[in-house]
Amino acid sequence: MLTKSRFLKSALAGAVALGVVGIAPAFADEVIVGLITKTETNPFFVKMREGAEEKAKELGIKLVTAAGKYDGDNDGQVAAIENMIAIGAKGFAIVPSDSKAIVPTIKKARDAGLMVIVLDTPLDPMDAATATFATDNRKAGLLIGEWAKGTLGDKAKDANIVFLDLAVNQPTVDYLRDQGFMQGFGIDVVDPNRWGDENDPRICTHEISEGDQAKGRTAMENALQKCPDVNVVYTINEPAAAGAWEALKAVGKDDGSVLIVSIDGGCPGVKNVEAGVIGATSQQYPHKMAAMALDAIVSGKLPEIDPAAGFFDTGAQLITAKPVDGVPSISVEEGLKLCWG
Repeated sequence: MLTKSRFLKSALAGAVALGVVGIAPAFADEVIVGLITKTETNPFFVKMREGAEEKAKELGIKLVTAAGKYDGDNDGQVAAIENMIAIGAKGFAIVPSDSKAIVPTIKKARDAGLMVIVLDTPLDPMDAATATFATDNRKAGLLIGEWAKGTLGDKAKDANIVFLDLAVNQPTVDYLRDQGFMQGFGIDVVDPNRWGDENDPRICTHEISEGDQAKGRTAMENALQKCPDVNVVYTINEPAAAGAWEALKAVGKDDGSVLIVSIDGGCPGVKNVEAGVIGATSQQYPHKMAAMALDAIVSGKLPEIDPAAGFFDTGAQLITAKPVDGVPSISVEEGLKLCWG
């Protein structure tokens, strides 16, 4: 028969194997709350973890953090959730790598009594979680699409657009941002919950970046073989945008002839807006997401959620040094005050 002490030792050993950090043996009245992100190193998730750590300290609770080995590592996140159940966590916040594949394990956690708050990337279906706190990613994409269209003016009708998307399995954050951009740019969307089925001749190609700078560069290099006359690049996030810029610069297309737009609002990305590498980015607020999630899990109380949207919107603002009439934005200086990473 497992004693509590032996059970905790067993659970902790499993946690170490998963790369979970922040665990210490729990007392009977100690509240444990988890945070599971896609990766450990992306500045967005680093800031999210900082928000959770600060809130955990404020609330006097034990925070357990875990992450996949790479963006898209569903198996790693499944193992992390299993560990949250095993160590008796009250609940956890998660940024899912695979919006659909993780749902059965989320259900298992909720059936075990854990509160599950999804951050940034909604599940499919969204109501598989207790609640979702996220940027309105479709709106974030809409803003950069409207900005790009307004910046190009009449030339928008003849644009040659490259999309650097996230992943082949198209998690919700991937298609929401992509399709939001299309809507803002004036491209007819076929299925609003997937990309790749459009027939607008201005779309040259969709390439996979995995939200990574090096892979973003490779994706852009591949795109240039198909789209040598590209003049607009949509990117899933700012690391992918930085990689796209490197590829463009290598072939002499760093002369202002190509607009790059992105989403995130991290400090490196905002500085790239300041430098002219990225034309505009939609800023989101990961610190706020994580802090609110821990508050909700510990208190058992959720903020008021718009039933039409189905999630709590933590906000998004367009940052650019070249504002466009009719498209709300903030300055680079303001963005730098609010950025992360």
